[in-house]
Amino acid sequence: MTDSADLMRWAPHADAWLLIVVLLGGYLYALAAWGPTHAPGRAAATRAQRWSFYAGIATIWLAADWPVKVLAETLFSVHMAQHLLFSLVGAPLLLLGTPGWLLRRLLSPRPVRALWAVATRPLVALVVFNAWVVMYHWPPVVNLSVTNEWFHLLAHAGWVVTALIMWWPVLSPLPELPHLSPPVRMLYLFGQSIVPTVPASFLTFGESLLYRSYEHAPMMVGIDPLTDQQVAGLLMKIGGGFLIWGVIMVIFFRWSADSESGAPDRLYWRDLEPGLDSITPTRP
Repeated sequence: MTDSADLMRWAPHADAWLLIVVLLGGYLYALAAWGPTHAPGRAAATRAQRWSFYAGIATIWLAADWPVKVLAETLFSVHMAQHLLFSLVGAPLLLLGTPGWLLRRLLSPRPVRALWAVATRPLVALVVFNAWVVMYHWPPVVNLSVTNEWFHLLAHAGWVVTALIMWWPVLSPLPELPHLSPPVRMLYLFGQSIVPTVPASFLTFGESLLYRSYEHAPMMVGIDPLTDQQVAGLLMKIGGGFLIWGVIMVIFFRWSADSESGAPDRLYWRDLEPGLDSITPTRP
């Protein structure tokens, strides 16, 4: 728990920086050390991939460090926004920013590949992510994450990993572990937009406070704790739905455009874009 003075006092948080150092350091090391072997003759990652990954890292850093982290310990609504950033913004950007060859390298151990192949099946992925959402919003888990710094780090990692599983059927660049077709992707995301409305309804329409850790903290900034909880429910339902429906619209319009032009699948061809651009057609 924090007092009102802590809200304005900058302080780096070890768990946030550890998560960022592991993700960003691992990515840069992989591109430099493994890239020349696995992507010979072309860039280890395209410019768009690098910027997507960096944007994902920036999103996670914003959500995990000061001042959002401090506010998240004071307002459950900010806590909810933090997790939406992890799962619906940061995670898909990380996936879009990771080259296909690097994903293959990470999934190369047979047990890892077998587990990932099962976990990322569409129905399984939906169950895994939404089971995590329900479990995390169990009051003892929320209270522990607010009071225990290292458990909070594990929770942040849990949000990112389960979100990567959830987004894989939509964004996978690997033909051997493929993403869904555009119509099924839209249906899959529609299901994902519906399921979280159940816990969101308990938060929005509940008449009693669910989380002891937020019983008094919101009063520091002049917000009633029950109102704060209701705002969190609205963020989960409306904010999360808005982000997912935005992706559905992008998929629909790209599907329509690609159908008319006959363009290849963007996710499967993205690693080859620089090489394709450099090829000059020759007349027979």
